[in-house]
Amino acid sequence: MGGFTRRDMLRSGAVAAAGGLATLHGVLGPGAGTAAAAAGGRGRKVSGSDRYPFLAGNFAPVGEEVTAFDLPVTGRIPRELNGRYLRTGPNVLGLEDPRAHHWMLGEGMVHGVRVRDGRAEWYRNRWIRSAGVAARLGEPYPWQVPDNDFANNTHVIGYKGRVLALQESGPMPYELDEELNTLGPYDFGGSLSGAYTAHTKYDAAADELHAVTYYPTWDHVRHLVVDRSGKVARTTRVPVADSPMMHDFALTERYVVIFDTPVVFDAAAAQAGALVPYTWNDRHPARIGVMPRAGGPVRWFEADPRTYYSHTLNAYDDGHHLIVDYAGMPTPFFAAGRGADGPSSVGTPFLERCTIDLERGRLRTRRIDDRPQEFPRVREDLVSRRHRYAYTATAADMWRAYETVDGVPPDTAFGNALLKHDLLRGTTEVHGFPRNSPAGEAVFVPRDGSRGAGAEDDGYAMAYVHNPDRGAADLVILSAQDFTGPPLARIHLPARVPLGLHGSWVPAIR
Repeated sequence: MGGFTRRDMLRSGAVAAAGGLATLHGVLGPGAGTAAAAAGGRGRKVSGSDRYPFLAGNFAPVGEEVTAFDLPVTGRIPRELNGRYLRTGPNVLGLEDPRAHHWMLGEGMVHGVRVRDGRAEWYRNRWIRSAGVAARLGEPYPWQVPDNDFANNTHVIGYKGRVLALQESGPMPYELDEELNTLGPYDFGGSLSGAYTAHTKYDAAADELHAVTYYPTWDHVRHLVVDRSGKVARTTRVPVADSPMMHDFALTERYVVIFDTPVVFDAAAAQAGALVPYTWNDRHPARIGVMPRAGGPVRWFEADPRTYYSHTLNAYDDGHHLIVDYAGMPTPFFAAGRGADGPSSVGTPFLERCTIDLERGRLRTRRIDDRPQEFPRVREDLVSRRHRYAYTATAADMWRAYETVDGVPPDTAFGNALLKHDLLRGTTEVHGFPRNSPAGEAVFVPRDGSRGAGAEDDGYAMAYVHNPDRGAADLVILSAQDFTGPPLARIHLPARVPLGLHGSWVPAIR
């Protein structure tokens, strides 16, 4: 792709970080190679763990791949559930020096549970076999090594019978089989050229998979559409200044919504060896772009510079208005954090709504819920359509790790919970978990037969939750219509699932 390749940036970054340059603020991207495998199922112990919270406690990487069958269950798994719950996250494979590491650079590991006929058939966790991971595990890499190769660690989705592990800003998706073994790089039938994204949007009604992609040396970002054939059918380039990071975007039936934030590529930081050379730049204006889905001119709106737009929940058209719901963070946002261990914010994230008035050419925002929360999810078949319910997660360990840059930890009184927001009534239900039981992202699974019909919340919310009594994770299944009630089932996994990132329910093909 020319200029600074990701491999070049990371190679120089790893060397410089060991020499103390890792304090430069940067942002997310694939990581430098490391040598020794992490020892023990609870990850490598790091002295001064308060300095590296993303390598300790419930973030600590696990050091081995596990396969277990016929998992014990408390409660009853709904018999109609037939598929796999998958979630991924950074899980560094070996770490010689924490100063040469950033949490978001950890090699991706996917954790999965297979359920069928009321049984939890198996649990597996597997590293993505990039060329580097395969080499460190002493395994062959039978495919041509793609440019910017990395063990993708940010999202895992099901798409047309395939399972794809995703990353933003360069790496190609990796395809996995039904048992989470890596099948190799995936380029949508040879149609993908250039970077991809971790946060795709699948419009079920149109059978289209959308992405907004960026790369540090581009003077634009790209909107990609994979059509019902499974190939990239259209690419639209959107000129932007300063090479901003675009971690997520939003989609309606008519428009693509693009978030241009002040987190931008810093060539000087890259030259100096920053692990992840993206910085907060107050001189870069925050704005939101609205573009027709079929391509065309982008209409830009000035955005609130006090908000960093993190993850979108969903968006939809409402007459001449666009409604966009998302998790935001107070600015400035430092994705390299206090050092080399992970991102940092000056406060905890919140749930917010942006209404864009296309007729009057203005936007306004409204805070939905101020409580600390992230990873907003909506019922997947409503992506780009009007929604009523939102599901988010809060984890005290996450907010402690996101310690503010001035060293003052955020308020963690809210603890560990999953939240269900009724955006029509303006109410919120909270399903709390005990101390030291952080919950990961919750995925909504429609009850069998309810897809496209019946109540929007007729189904289940599923998430990995740490069980401190066992020192391992449970897959918790809640009834979405009895959200505060006892879990329908707790599937007891044989290992920890570190706090990580995103995942999906992948139903079995009947």
